[in-house]
Amino acid sequence: MLRALLLLLALAASSGFAGGPPVRATHVALYAQFDQTPPAAVVDALRSELDSIMGPIGLDFEWRLVAENRGTESTANLAVVTFKGRCDVDSLPLRSSNPGALGWTHISDGVIIPFTDLDCGGLRVFLGQELLALRREDREAALGRALGRVLAHELYHIFANTKEHAADGVGKPEYSVTDLLCSRFHFGTREVRELQMR
Repeated sequence: MLRALLLLLALAASSGFAGGPPVRATHVALYAQFDQTPPAAVVDALRSELDSIMGPIGLDFEWRLVAENRGTESTANLAVVTFKGRCDVDSLPLRSSNPGALGWTHISDGVIIPFTDLDCGGLRVFLGQELLALRREDREAALGRALGRVLAHELYHIFANTKEHAADGVGKPEYSVTDLLCSRFHFGTREVRELQMR
């Protein structure tokens, strides 16, 4: 019990929330659509990583599938994310290359709107060689975590209502392979404040 409490305190301190007021959760309906249905392990890791990044900030996501939306649900906060290409670890490229943008958020008449796309195929190309170096049972979790980090970046643009980027962390404009595969990757203090103020 004491170890669990110490772990929670350490996590709070490392996230920049120690001593601050408790964060009140804002519920967000996250509507997802996939070009191809991904493995459950990829989706589980994606959701877990998004929660670990956005949860301490106060964003709580309820995942829904666009295909199952009947137009009767209501929510004050929502985002729609489309996963392009294959989100699996089968037939990965033997060599990694930089495919360009891995995610993008839509803008209409200069205004950020809550629609974002993630390029699963591009992410597979970017991480392929490094994913192949992992044990097979770890590849799907690694891909899912990487997707969660790219999604968190795009949701930052939506919920902070900004086109700007940070100098480091999840809010920075470009990611390295290490950023996407390391054990921890979070927002900087300024980006956390921006999201909480919104």
